[in-house]
Amino acid sequence: MRIHLPNSAFLGNIDPFLRSFDGSDDTCLEITANEKWISIHPVVLCIIAALGLKVGSKRIKPIKLEARSKHYLERMDLFGMIGLPSGIDIEEHEPAGRFIPLTCIKTSDELTSFITDMIPLLHLEPNHSQPIKYMISELVRNVLEHSGSEDGAIVCAQYYKKSNTIRIGIVDTGVGIKKTISKSHLAPSNMDAIRLALTPGITGTTRREGGNETNAGAGLFFIKSIATVNRDFFMAYSGSSMYKLLRSDPGKKRIKLNADPMKDRHSSGDDYPFWQGTVIGIDLTLDTTSEFSKMLDMIRRTYINTIKERKKARYRRPRFI
Repeated sequence: MRIHLPNSAFLGNIDPFLRSFDGSDDTCLEITANEKWISIHPVVLCIIAALGLKVGSKRIKPIKLEARSKHYLERMDLFGMIGLPSGIDIEEHEPAGRFIPLTCIKTSDELTSFITDMIPLLHLEPNHSQPIKYMISELVRNVLEHSGSEDGAIVCAQYYKKSNTIRIGIVDTGVGIKKTISKSHLAPSNMDAIRLALTPGITGTTRREGGNETNAGAGLFFIKSIATVNRDFFMAYSGSSMYKLLRSDPGKKRIKLNADPMKDRHSSGDDYPFWQGTVIGIDLTLDTTSEFSKMLDMIRRTYINTIKERKKARYRRPRFI
């Protein structure tokens, strides 16, 4: 496999980075990087780390790094995660409130520890941080319970003070969204599966509208909806398909939440290099005003109303005896 760290790869311009991935030979991993500078989203680090764990350190070719920003890769523990010496010495500062380095989560206790570490990054009041903690927790828990990934969930997060934004990556090399969703729903393609996974109340654990007591099919929809309202980016990549929520027109004062993700302003494609597993990239602009609570209420109403309408539509279907 081959993958290249460009000078810039955030959700807005992540498409070329994903398309440059060559997963044809999974017996080894070659990582190359821009020679001058590297500025990347946490999800990119998660992708590199997940690949490194998959092949093992002995099958990763030595990385040639000349960019000054290579110290960032060391501080985010990329080299430590994949078991390669970096030869870089840095003075480590307390990460609390600024970032969470690459972390491998395989158990519920490790998930609890990650969520605890994430709280300072949110810079929110407790009543505002709780919904986001729940959503991230559900996304990671889904990986642990349904992905079948031997390496669990690879996560990473960073807070950007200037834009008051937290950027998060959640990556696994498990069975992928299509296989998980197809257990309970018809998903002929990877894009069909991603569409269903982003639809409120849809989960691979049951055909029941609204999920069940342990999985409500809410995590991805809620996260995407927060990104929609805040005009942030969000992306989901699994198999050969990638869906990316685009920023809505800032001139539009009223934001509409759509149950169908394909009705949102987005880009997508089903011809990406095949990713065995799931990649989730999140940008969340944080807000401590009363508008945050109003936003959450709007998302909850959309979720509940969508499930009600689907139930009504199902019972209205003609039955032939």
